[in-house]
Order: sequence, then structure tokens, then C-alpha cells
Amino acid sequence: MVPEFAILGHPNEGKSSVLSTLAEDDSVRVSPTPGETTACQSFPVLVDGVEMLRFTDTPGFQNPDRVLSELKNRFRNSLDPLKDFRLFAEKIPELADDRELLLPLARGAGILYIVDGSRPVRNVDRAEMEILRLTGKPRMAIINNKSNEHSFLSEWKLALRKNFNTYRLFNAHRATYAERIDLLEALKAIDQDWQDVLDTVLTTFKKDWQTRNSNTADIIIALLREAATLQLTETLASGTSPENARARLLQRYNKSLRDEEKNSHQAIKQFFKHNIFDYQLPPQSLVNEDLFAEKTWQILGLTKKQIVIAGGLGGAVLGVGLEAATFGHSLGIFTAVGTAAGALGAWVGGEKLSNSIEVLGLPLGGEQLRIGPTKSINLLFVLLNRSLLFYQHTINWAHGRRDYENVVEPDDESSGGMAFTSDWPAGKIQICQAFFKAAQKTGDIAGLEKKEQALKRLLLQTMDEIAQMS
Repeated sequence: MVPEFAILGHPNEGKSSVLSTLAEDDSVRVSPTPGETTACQSFPVLVDGVEMLRFTDTPGFQNPDRVLSELKNRFRNSLDPLKDFRLFAEKIPELADDRELLLPLARGAGILYIVDGSRPVRNVDRAEMEILRLTGKPRMAIINNKSNEHSFLSEWKLALRKNFNTYRLFNAHRATYAERIDLLEALKAIDQDWQDVLDTVLTTFKKDWQTRNSNTADIIIALLREAATLQLTETLASGTSPENARARLLQRYNKSLRDEEKNSHQAIKQFFKHNIFDYQLPPQSLVNEDLFAEKTWQILGLTKKQIVIAGGLGGAVLGVGLEAATFGHSLGIFTAVGTAAGALGAWVGGEKLSNSIEVLGLPLGGEQLRIGPTKSINLLFVLLNRSLLFYQHTINWAHGRRDYENVVEPDDESSGGMAFTSDWPAGKIQICQAFFKAAQKTGDIAGLEKKEQALKRLLLQTMDEIAQMS
């Protein structure tokens, strides 16, 4: 048996937003116009193609006083009042929505009653609650505040306790993964007969989440591996300006990394079912900063202390390369040649991070420019932190939200100025450094796989921590 829950309530109380968030389905139509839903529509929750749970959107109550009166008087002695009322209302146009919303209850669905706790309780709300109590169905109320007004919560809680097995506070626009799981856990308490099947559903959901995290870690590792090994060349034609060629090559290098990062983030977004709407990160998020912008390197790279630690662990990875004599002191092999001030401008401890483009003599007398692979592990830490930041935003973007352009998120990461890896000790940095060195070492596939597995375990641990803190 697939558990079904009907999403019920007054028009424009946020029913569709709650459904969209719980089902992780951003195809649910969410509109500020009340009364647009006129027919029940079910949204299955699938895991690996198997339906585990079903949420059904319903029209809002239109005539609760009339419905309550009929149930209490005309059908007070009925053995099946829902069935009898629906037969009675079939030929009464003004009861069409009320008849329709009772359909899933007539087939055994549980009740999720949605109210806007930012307004006072009205008589019409009391009528709706009494109707749902009379159905005898397992029922939970969800207080979904549509504004920051909280002065009516006590009044709502008192009214809901009289008519429902339990109630929960749940913000459909802010709910995290952990809060969705907590709400589903609470559903087990409203009917003992559903506990076993809901236990199975929750176990499957948690395993599915672990699979998504595992796939996300694989995507991030693939991005870091590509960044660690990226190397591009350009042949210098006769009469070509070396500096112009260097600028073009550097531009290609930058674009290649940005494209890889964008593709990785798109894949992560799809793992968490953000497919219909064009999800955008908040404007101030560091993931929207240019990958090579100074601010990105400052905040998301290694800290000064970690640079010292990494230098002690790996030596050459953060040491001065052979190009230093030509291009000045550096912490890697990026070049500032042909770039404007600030392009690739990363300042770590007052030193400018730069990279060389080597000029190689060719046997046939031509010359070739080459950029990469990078010698700076700091690039990998920047990409890693940006990916974790994207992951954090993605898992916490409720599917019921539709305010993609107007919302302003709290500027947590900018105000704190701290990367996810900023407090990592030497052991965790060493795992990253071992991966970095193995990725650049040719021929040792087994060694690279071992280092990737160690890094993946570290990423999974970090993602679990991010999910808990969010």
C-alpha cells in the first residue's frame, strides 16, 4: 500500500507550496491567485522509479459552513458520511470544490491541513477543522506562516489541538532536508497502522539522500581532478605577438575551468530534483563570484596557517616554481601575463598568486605556449569550497519557493568570511594534498583511486555536517 496524504485547507494558505516542498517537485503549480485548483491532483514521490508516497493537492474549502451543517444534520447517522455527502453534492454546483476535496479522503488518504499562522483564527477555519475531525481520518495540521507575524500562534495551537492528532510548524519556503524528514517522522504518530509502511518510506528516503550525496562527491572529485590536470597549448604562428597569444591561452584556460565548474554544479542541482525552475544562487553568494576574482581566492582558499601546514606536508606543491625567476614570486603556476589588475588576482599573505605559461621550443623551429597543469593546490580548495557552498544552497532551496529573482538571502558566508575548509586540521589537508599529487602523477591508477576514496569519505562527512548545520 502506498501511503497517500491529502493537502487540505482554505484557498491561498500555501497548500501547493507545502506539497511542492514535501514531494520535492517544483512542477507543482504555485499561484498567489486563490481558487485556481479545482480538481484533485496527485504527486507521487519516487525513489529509483518506485512510488513510495503520494501527496494529493486539493481545491480549497469554499462552503465549509454548509458542508458542516449537512454532515451534522443530513448525514449524522450515515455509516459512510463522506460517500453520502459526495453523492448528495454531485448536482449542487456551489459545492463542487468541497465535494472534490473530499475525494482522496473517501479513498482512505490521511489529512495534512494547512493553515497560515500569521493571521487570526476565523469561524470559517473552525468549521473546516470540525469537518476534518468528523471524517475520522488520521490528520495532522501544518502551520505554514506566510509572513513574519507570530502573535497568533498560541490561538492556532489551541484550536488545532482540539481537532488534530498533532500539528507542526513548517515553513514551506525555508524547510531544509532535515525538517522535511522530521515532518514525515511525525506522520507516523497520527495512525499506528501506518508506522511500519512509513518506517520503510523513511528508510528509503534516507538511503536515497546518501546516494545523492555520494553522487555529488563523485562530481566534485571529477571537477578537482580535471582542474589538477588541465593543460592547454597554443602554437605561435610567425609574426604572432607572444603576449597576445599568452592572453588568449590564459582566457581559454579560465573558460575551461569555469565551464567544468558550471557543468558540475548543474549535475548537483539535478541530483536534488531542481529541474523545472531555473534555480539561481543568491546574488551575494560566493559561487556567483568570478572563479578567478580576488574575493573568491581570499575567502575560499587556504588560510595562512593552512598554507604553512600544506607547505610542510608537501613541499613543492606550494613552493616557488622554476618560473619564479621570470614571473616573480608565486605560490603556484598561474600567470598574470596579459591580464588586467585583479584578473587571477589572489592575495595570500600579501603574495600575489601567479601561474606561468611556458614557451617550449619545437623541433620544426616553431614555438608553443603551454599553460598548466597547476602547481597550486589553492585552486582546488577554491573549487572545493565553491562546490560545497553550491551544495548547501541547493539542499536548502525548498521546492515550494518561486521567488527566484526577488529573494535576498542572509549574507552568512560573506559576513563570516570563512570557507567550509577554513578550520580543517593538517590531517584533512593532507588528504586533499595526497589526492592532488596523485591526480598529477601519470600511470598510477590504483594509487589515484585510493586517494580519491579517502577524499570522498572526507567530502561525505563534510556534506553531512553541512546538512545538519543548515
